[in-house]
Amino acid sequence: MSMGRPRFDPRQPQRQFQIRVNHRIRVPEVRVIDANGEMLGVLATHEALRRAQEQGLDLVEVNPKAEPPVCKILDFGKYKYEEKKKAGEAKRKQTVVEIKEIKLRPKTDDHDIAFKTKAARRFLEAGHKVKFTVRFRGREITHPEKAQEQLQIIIPQLEDIANVETRAMMEARAMSVLVAPKPAIMQKVAQMKAQREKDRQQAEKEGRELPSEESLPEIEDDDDDDDDDDADE
Repeated sequence: MSMGRPRFDPRQPQRQFQIRVNHRIRVPEVRVIDANGEMLGVLATHEALRRAQEQGLDLVEVNPKAEPPVCKILDFGKYKYEEKKKAGEAKRKQTVVEIKEIKLRPKTDDHDIAFKTKAARRFLEAGHKVKFTVRFRGREITHPEKAQEQLQIIIPQLEDIANVETRAMMEARAMSVLVAPKPAIMQKVAQMKAQREKDRQQAEKEGRELPSEESLPEIEDDDDDDDDDDADE
């Protein structure tokens, strides 16, 4: 009984596409582009490989789906380096939005609230969303209005740069609210990122030290403060 081809399972890791180079190209003929970008036409694969070797270069399959496959004569090591560099530059140009969580307690004092609000502003100005979470312990859960009061103090101070994405809501023994940067802030972040990339490329070209990015603040976690006192409150 024939088993046939196994069914495709998307949960299984798929084999990564491998670029065929030199003797790994096993088709009888290929369409060849030389190192200068000139089209040489269809050649027998062994002839195309001979021409590449005569120049101290490689024969690289660049379009395996064409009929016949398209190959280019080039320096494969340099090609891999350039492709990796392009991928890195594309990744740097992406705007990745993270969610930064800032934790509070119903008894967090005004000074700490002001400090954490200032930190939230820096996160938002950097293009990140911010989730404020007020955690309850013991009998604190019977006074959710205290958490609402804290959030009502914080949110208006960020209205100029942020929109409320998810309004205050209870999640188990915590109340949280999610705010996101306004479109104008995201546009500014994108412009700054583009300028940083331009500066980085210029510094790399001139052999200078690459400019460092401003670090974001570290926020202490109020969640573990005064653990021994909570059960008795």
